[in-house]
Amino acid sequence: MNCPCCSGKTYENCCKPYHLGKDLPQTPEQLMRSRYTAFALVLTNYLVETTHSSTQKFNDFSDIEDWAKSNKWLKLEIVFAKDNKVRFRAFYQDKNNEIYEHDELSTFAQENGKWFYVDGEFY
Repeated sequence: MNCPCCSGKTYENCCKPYHLGKDLPQTPEQLMRSRYTAFALVLTNYLVETTHSSTQKFNDFSDIEDWAKSNKWLKLEIVFAKDNKVRFRAFYQDKNNEIYEHDELSTFAQENGKWFYVDGEFY
């Protein structure tokens, strides 16, 4: 299966090792791609675990899971990735077949060799 993150790689050779805890994303872009794929595959635990502790309390597990399940994740485009920032566009389709674009500049932080999603600014 092609990886949902649109890297051009298979899931097994892209995001799956991160999801299984066999490897850690080495860059914010890799983490962003793996988080998008986690939305597409409804891997809510991974999304929570990769959110920085300073902002984790603002996220509700069931809300994350509901949003992931209620949409069909169509495509991810990385606009740019520099330092601890990644701007991306995620395209998804809701249950009414409406297509949306989520355009975000995300901030990431690294602690003890592990990257975490901190927050995002929407465009």
